[in-house]
Amino acid sequence: MAGEITLSRNPGETLKKWRRNFGITQTELSNHLGISPSVISDYESGRRKSPGIMIVSKIIDAMLTIDKLRGSSTTRTYSSMLSDGGSFGQVCCICEYHEPFSLSEFADLIDACVVCGDADVQIYGYTVIDSLKAILELLPDQFSKIYGRSTARALIFTGVSTGRSPMVAVRVSHLKPCAVVLQGLGASEVDSMARKIAELERIPLLATTISAEDLLYNLNHR
Repeated sequence: MAGEITLSRNPGETLKKWRRNFGITQTELSNHLGISPSVISDYESGRRKSPGIMIVSKIIDAMLTIDKLRGSSTTRTYSSMLSDGGSFGQVCCICEYHEPFSLSEFADLIDACVVCGDADVQIYGYTVIDSLKAILELLPDQFSKIYGRSTARALIFTGVSTGRSPMVAVRVSHLKPCAVVLQGLGASEVDSMARKIAELERIPLLATTISAEDLLYNLNHR
């Protein structure tokens, strides 16, 4: 968490993403730190100079403490993600980037169009998941593990027909990806409910008609 925030091109946005992942409000976080909510707001919006590693560490400690007081549900989820290196076979593949990669460049790589949201964000990896097999084969406690070592990733669903089911799965999941890509659809074919969910969750939604095979080839030969 600390490394992702401090190394991000937009530390405030990354800090906000982690706060939301933990389900913590600005007021809750500021109260725990003994500071004004406006300070957290200024950091997240970029109005205040990016926090250094010491401040970031204090903020992370505060989020972990708040989560602990709530029963450590989010912390346990991430611990499970990091401790389980198991494979999901043909259901999905997971890739981690050593350095951040802009979502706009990622979109160009897979010939994807932005359906809604802002593509001016950084991702630290991607997960390609077969939407149908995921529905049939993934157990509920496995879904969180598709995020690999960071939720700051593009979650790519292949073999999509409308996009509604993948976005409903994202909606009900506690963890949220940095972006969602629907493979097999043009931007105009994406279900209106899928768009609405992406907007509500503030998750960039992309669509591509490139074949799954070509998509994987492009990603593997970046």
